[in-house]
Amino acid sequence: MVGLRAIGATLFLCLLLAGQQSPAAAVEQAGRFMQVGVSAPRPIGHQDFCKRYPSECRPTPGHSAPQPLNLTPELIHKIAAINLAVNAGIRAESDEDLYGVKEYWAYPKTAGDCEDYALLKRRRLHEEAGIDYDDLLLTVVRKQNGEGHAVLTLHSTAGDFILDNLNWRILPWTQTPYTYLKRQSEHDPGGWNRITNGHEILVGALKR
Repeated sequence: MVGLRAIGATLFLCLLLAGQQSPAAAVEQAGRFMQVGVSAPRPIGHQDFCKRYPSECRPTPGHSAPQPLNLTPELIHKIAAINLAVNAGIRAESDEDLYGVKEYWAYPKTAGDCEDYALLKRRRLHEEAGIDYDDLLLTVVRKQNGEGHAVLTLHSTAGDFILDNLNWRILPWTQTPYTYLKRQSEHDPGGWNRITNGHEILVGALKR
């Protein structure tokens, strides 16, 4: 486990450094970030989640304008460790099997599906690594087989990175095999926005 955490953090750091040192970094900068557009309907599961956890779906009173997270080597190691720990500690199981309903967003204890992993990572990264919820955004994507899927977007000054229960690596959003549809608002955790450049990125299948 420790070895995988170290490898994951090292790969994450290498991706950041490669982007910062690239001669084309300035040109590529815009593509590192998802471009959000008009408001989008909240996923049904998130609507119900907000009824049960209303404090997690309201803007923080007096909170300043959201700013992308500044990543440091120490923080990168914490993020990689939490991502791997949640992926390893939670058993994948559908909402129908767990709760008898098609969609139910919850904090998993031993089992859950994709959005449950994302919710737990979001809470742990906030509580254990001190990352603002503004920079930890639930995101809905479409897999290559057409199925819907949920991941967590880490919004940083180096770009948007994806924490995914289907991959222990933390990757730039453009290097994942998904079509990006919508994500949680940086300004209002109860709101969602469409991702306007989610269909333009070139994504390829990942070897696992």
